[in-house]
Amino acid sequence: MLLVAIIGLVMTVAVVALAARRVLFLYRLATVGQPAPQRIEYARKNAGAELKAQLVEVFGQKKLLKWTPSGVAHFFVMWAFIILLTVYIEAYGAIIQGAVTGRPNFHIPLIGTWPVLGFLQDFIALACVIGLIAFAAIRVRNAPTKLGRKSRFSGSHLGGAWLILFMIFNVIWTLFLARAAAVKTGNFPYESGAFVTHTVAKILPASRLLEEIALLLHIGVMLVFLLIVVHSKHLHIFTAPLNVLFSRRPDGLGAAQEMRSGGTVLDFEEADPETDAFGRGKLTDATWKDFLDFYTCTECGRCQSQCPAWITDKPLSPKMLILDQRDHAFKIAPYLLMSEEQRSHQGEDVLALLDKPLVGVDGVIHPDVLWSCTNCGACVEQCPVDIEHIDHILDMRRYQVMIESSFPSEAGVMLKNLENKGNPWGMPEMKRAEWVAELDFEVEVVDEKMPEDAEYLFWVGCAGALEDRAKKTTKAVAELLHIAGVKFAVLGPMEACTGDPARRLGMEFLFNMLAQQNIETLNEAGVKKIVATCPHCFNTLANEYPQLGGTYEVVHHTQLLAHLVDEGRLTPITPIEEKITYHDPCFLGRHNKVYAQPRDIMAKVPGVQTQEMHRCKDRGFCCGAGGARMWMEERIGKRINTERVDEALTTDPDTVSTACPFCLVMLGDAINEKKNTGAAKSSLEVVDVAQLLIKSVKGGA
Repeated sequence: MLLVAIIGLVMTVAVVALAARRVLFLYRLATVGQPAPQRIEYARKNAGAELKAQLVEVFGQKKLLKWTPSGVAHFFVMWAFIILLTVYIEAYGAIIQGAVTGRPNFHIPLIGTWPVLGFLQDFIALACVIGLIAFAAIRVRNAPTKLGRKSRFSGSHLGGAWLILFMIFNVIWTLFLARAAAVKTGNFPYESGAFVTHTVAKILPASRLLEEIALLLHIGVMLVFLLIVVHSKHLHIFTAPLNVLFSRRPDGLGAAQEMRSGGTVLDFEEADPETDAFGRGKLTDATWKDFLDFYTCTECGRCQSQCPAWITDKPLSPKMLILDQRDHAFKIAPYLLMSEEQRSHQGEDVLALLDKPLVGVDGVIHPDVLWSCTNCGACVEQCPVDIEHIDHILDMRRYQVMIESSFPSEAGVMLKNLENKGNPWGMPEMKRAEWVAELDFEVEVVDEKMPEDAEYLFWVGCAGALEDRAKKTTKAVAELLHIAGVKFAVLGPMEACTGDPARRLGMEFLFNMLAQQNIETLNEAGVKKIVATCPHCFNTLANEYPQLGGTYEVVHHTQLLAHLVDEGRLTPITPIEEKITYHDPCFLGRHNKVYAQPRDIMAKVPGVQTQEMHRCKDRGFCCGAGGARMWMEERIGKRINTERVDEALTTDPDTVSTACPFCLVMLGDAINEKKNTGAAKSSLEVVDVAQLLIKSVKGGA
């Protein structure tokens, strides 16, 4: 047994040394990037929230369990890794004790002979095998060779995944072999409970040699598996808890991150493009948290399967966006970690590789990938390990826009209009209040200060004030507030675009300019509470303006209207005998978790029959307008709004409802196209939830 102990410990020391060398390499590579002190500081200050996240997301597998079959399989396999650590404690204890006493009958102190532990070890190992079978079946059924790009595994490193499944299986069968052999020699610590082990033992001979070989085999398989893990995508076994720990809370949605360089928020008045990182132009502009995202991607493809760009045959796969950066990082890592002097002695090929642009036709990421993103957040919502895809995309967009001046040409018109006119369409600011004259009651327009009796500032937004379809929502909301006795005022010509299109395009400087202008206006007017009809305005005002010192109580109009209906201040009376399907706006739903209130309003309207689309709520499908795509042409693949309307039509609706002016436009355009081809009934229309409510409240007038 002494020889067994020597072999086992020598193997362990050698493998642990190799694994530690790999971990040190990964650490050094990650710290080549920019610092992210805010991540550590937040985790430190919010230890309670982070502990909850670990319990819910890592140990509870909340996100994975949203996909039940694969989620349950992963739950058991993950817990097998944790619980079966006790088996390895027993294995190492056995070889050491065997070397010292000649009897490898080690058991964990206090709990080591408890039948419940023996049962739990066998149960989780058996469940792990069943999980492996489920994983194999899922991979065969969803193989890219069968489904092409419809497979969520399309683009993943498939060979590595099968190797991992094979190695986990090897861990389990050697575990049962070693434990069963110990039963036959009388060295097994559990007299009962370990039901699989005792069953296997019935077919084995009593052999000390078999026990020793099985112990070494079990430990050896585990050590080989460890080396494979630290060199593969299954590194996430160790990095996922860290990625969850340092991710944004409650998730990577809502506010876009502030632009940082060297770990500090960029001050545009003092920033220098020569020395400061303006977004991500090269891999070393990424932060260590971004590298942690690279290491943690499991290649499961859940993000890809939900991405509206990928589904409509565009080149963007959120998964591949991360993997392409990761693969490039590993490719250039040996040279990145060299000193400047060492690097200068490399050949032209190496220098060309190091200078390869992160984004470009010949770069790591093709521009069409970058500009296909709608910022809908489906990838972030679905990622089981909290990768923040949108943050990666925005950082690359910032560099392309502000340093390279490289972006879709039509977006340049939008930027120029924002800068010169304060709205994306370039309309005169006086037009912002024209809708007020179309109402039969007075709406107060702020003149320097909010009226004393006004409870809310109604943030109308550019679309709500200037786009004809969205103006119907604006007037409906104003009427409903008036009927409910809610005092409000509007800024009129003093209102400017919140800057959302500029920020989501990557023009952070223009966003800052517009945001600071609006914050100054709001603060001087004494605004405390805001109601907004546009989810993009709502998100920017509520979540992003606080980054620049503008903190207000902001509600979306559906939240306020649902509250007024509940209070009895608005009473839907007239039945609307229609079948209605509701489309969740991404920046209202996924980004801000407002799912219930629009549905609550429709549920209170008599006669309405609601029918959910297949993709709804946190799995809702984008209209195609987010991420500044409202002002960019969609030239690749199927139009996203057409895909969404095709899905809506499967519910055979009389009306499609939503709660966003961008969605109104996008869905409305697609419905009109369908009408022209006879694919949709001529009476079908898309309306805001507020329009349904005012129709019922006013008796159909």
